[in-house]
Amino acid sequence: MFRARWLGRVPYLEALALQTALFEHGHDDHLLLLEHPHVFTYGPRAELDKNLKCDPAAVGADFVSVKRGGDITYHGPGQLVGYPIISLDNRIGASQHVCAVEQIVIDTLTELGVRDAGRLPDFPGVWVDVHGPAPRKICAIGVRLANGRTMHGFALNVSTDLTYMREHIVPCGIGDRPVTSLREEGVDVEMRAVVDIVVRLAAERWANGAVERQDVAWVHRPDDLSRFSRGEGPGEPVRVGTRSNARLHDAGVSGGLDVSDRKPEWLRPKVSIGPEVLAVKSTLRDLGLVTVCEEAGCPNLSECWRDGTATFMVLGERCTRACGFCLVDTRKPEAPDVDEPQRVAEAVVRMNLSHAVLTMVARDDLEDGGMTHVAACVEAIRKRSPHTRVETLVSDAKGDVASFAPLYRARPDVFNHNIETVARLQRAVRPSAGYARSLGVLSAARSAGLTTKSGLVLGMGESVEEVDGCLADLASVGVSIVTMGQYLRPTSHHLPVARWIHPDEFARWKQIGEGFGIAHVEASPLTRSSYHARQSADAAEVPVVLTVKS
Repeated sequence: MFRARWLGRVPYLEALALQTALFEHGHDDHLLLLEHPHVFTYGPRAELDKNLKCDPAAVGADFVSVKRGGDITYHGPGQLVGYPIISLDNRIGASQHVCAVEQIVIDTLTELGVRDAGRLPDFPGVWVDVHGPAPRKICAIGVRLANGRTMHGFALNVSTDLTYMREHIVPCGIGDRPVTSLREEGVDVEMRAVVDIVVRLAAERWANGAVERQDVAWVHRPDDLSRFSRGEGPGEPVRVGTRSNARLHDAGVSGGLDVSDRKPEWLRPKVSIGPEVLAVKSTLRDLGLVTVCEEAGCPNLSECWRDGTATFMVLGERCTRACGFCLVDTRKPEAPDVDEPQRVAEAVVRMNLSHAVLTMVARDDLEDGGMTHVAACVEAIRKRSPHTRVETLVSDAKGDVASFAPLYRARPDVFNHNIETVARLQRAVRPSAGYARSLGVLSAARSAGLTTKSGLVLGMGESVEEVDGCLADLASVGVSIVTMGQYLRPTSHHLPVARWIHPDEFARWKQIGEGFGIAHVEASPLTRSSYHARQSADAAEVPVVLTVKS
């Protein structure tokens, strides 16, 4: 299957983590299309002393070393970056693949009305006016081919600020040839139109025209986030009819069920508050601990607590983001409790848990997103109860892979990060996060040798085909466990429910996901991220990381 993804604006390292996972673990062919914030990248043979003419940080750009051919180049807003991650016939070499990528770009330019687009002898990339007196480079090419699989790709200047290439670097080490863009060549075209052509031509070349495509919402509202969602202070509830409604409209979703609409029978949990539930509540209150079971209004609370299990929510109960589906408090958070790891470990011992789940609020106010604190909780549990399997359900730490290093060292048995929804709805459902970012976080954890898990909450306007594609993406980056459940609107201030999903559809998605190679899919209307967490880990054959008490 050939899968094309328009991912919007994605920081380079986040996209690199996703690329690497698809390159190393994926089986399907992917074409990732996106823009990057300002960044300079350079290959192993780059001559930086000659070709870098600025301090990247001083001009607001990242500076990243990558494993690809070519010298230093620039990526930024207004530039279409394409990463084909595809499997090639062993008879096709890197030079032939480069020619194929170049030809897709050349054909795209020709279709857009650019005359005399083509190649120059001894100069990589795509050029315009190749037979004229002043050829100009419009697209850089840099690829990697190993074991018959490709990554990296092309960067086509659509409406790019060319100052970064003209004044700050010698692009691709070619100092005597100018650079240009579609806009500078007199072609004023929207990015979406260019993407449409590239996807069609790539599918014709690599998949006989067949393609499964998903796009994040094309309308981007960069200033449409609360201060709190940026970790800057208290926020307000997401109110339908204002910001969240506009984001849903941007994503092509309208209408929805009224908050008073009666739920179908399969969405009515059977609540039973017996002595086991009261015992868990007593333990949690005695130790001053918070559970996501209560804070998020989980419908399975009584079932899980009767089973003697609970999901501990560390780092407080106040979140620095205001996602459109979530009930968790969004007031300004307090400082982390330094003794919380010990109290969580004590609860695990008292409850005699064989599988403990730690989740967290997003803490964008903390330098590492709170990952050191979560790691300390894992280590405290391991010290007190070495045979307990520990699962961590964490935020994206704003995509900073380095922030996860303490958690990687603690080596939770299961690393869980929820993608929550399909690509198109990301900006409506969780505007401070992102589809590519979440896939990148999961990819990096998988590369660190951890068992990864993710979850989807459905019924907010996604299509069946989009969910299928999301499951394929999760499988392609090596996710072992996926949870899928029905969205239940917490209050009238939250996003509306688009539809009730029948249990038979969830059963189908379980088959689809496991058919893609996901070891275990837990899917039902009332499934939540930590529902049947122990059973899911058992089904995925996740071993316990045994430790020795000191």
